[in-house]
Amino acid sequence: MSNDKKPDFSNVQSGANTRPAGGGAGTGTGGPLAGAKPDFSNVVSGADTVPGTAAGSARSYTIEQGDTLSAIAQRVYGKAKYWRQIHEANRAEIENPDRIHPGQVITLPAIDTDGDGTPDDPAAA
Repeated sequence: MSNDKKPDFSNVQSGANTRPAGGGAGTGTGGPLAGAKPDFSNVVSGADTVPGTAAGSARSYTIEQGDTLSAIAQRVYGKAKYWRQIHEANRAEIENPDRIHPGQVITLPAIDTDGDGTPDDPAAA
């Protein structure tokens, strides 16, 4: 199945500042930025795939630093108790539910969270 919808970037804005921090003139001759290396030590990343298109479908999720299965279940499904279903759907990737690692890609299964008898799409949460 392909998704024929194209993303709308009409509200994207950009800008640039070529002056060095501190408001210097930016002459390019040995200012505070000359030879400095960027500091990326505080960069945090995480990725989420595009959610499934059909109701009741699963989606993938990339584990981030500090994540637990119960925290993911709480955030995605609204209840931490669904961590077991996440673990069950990912037995091949997660041997021990207390040992998940940043960068692991897991599947967030469709779970009936509202009690109507049909699995609910985790993308709708």
